[in-house]
Amino acid sequence: MYDLQEQEQIDSLKAWWNENRRAVIFTVIAAVAGAAGVMAWRYSQHATAQEAAGLYGELQQLVPQNNTKKIREAAAFIMEKFSSTPYAPRAALIAAKADYQAADAPSAKAQLQWVIDHAAEEELRDIARLRLAAMLLDEKDYAQALLLLDAKHSPAYDAFFSDLKGDVLVAQGKPVEARSAYQAALSQIDKKSTYRQLIQIKLEALGGK
Repeated sequence: MYDLQEQEQIDSLKAWWNENRRAVIFTVIAAVAGAAGVMAWRYSQHATAQEAAGLYGELQQLVPQNNTKKIREAAAFIMEKFSSTPYAPRAALIAAKADYQAADAPSAKAQLQWVIDHAAEEELRDIARLRLAAMLLDEKDYAQALLLLDAKHSPAYDAFFSDLKGDVLVAQGKPVEARSAYQAALSQIDKKSTYRQLIQIKLEALGGK
């Protein structure tokens, strides 16, 4: 149990998250995906990979148009015909973001699960887990969100997993555990990272340092 002041802090944090989560889920986490993106260009340039790369480039050009149907169809083709290439999971991530922005949560979740099940690169699986866990949090499916966040992942993403775990624990009304998760995230993230400030704000809202 926690006192009235702590409850007010938790309510304040919940209000902040409800207002800002849609902007955070697919933007902040995506910012750390740059290193993983480079990996695609290090694969052998055989014919299949070259063709997949060309189609992936076309898919990227569709993104600014915000045409979810075209993005989904282009991504589905890459995922079906070139599933063994590194471009397939990246196409799925693009489609998932488009579906999410179009408020089609079931399709977005299906795309993210595909990445988790099929991506060869650990970094891409981690990004998909984080995004899917954030969506499950949005849907108040806390148990499934925590299962994803407790899965084995790259140490490079420790802070993001701990931070999102803190969000889930706050939503569950577990301030002590949430505070520990946020503190862990702070200890794991680069001190120069702009994301650090966001974690600090959430920790302070719980009365922690």
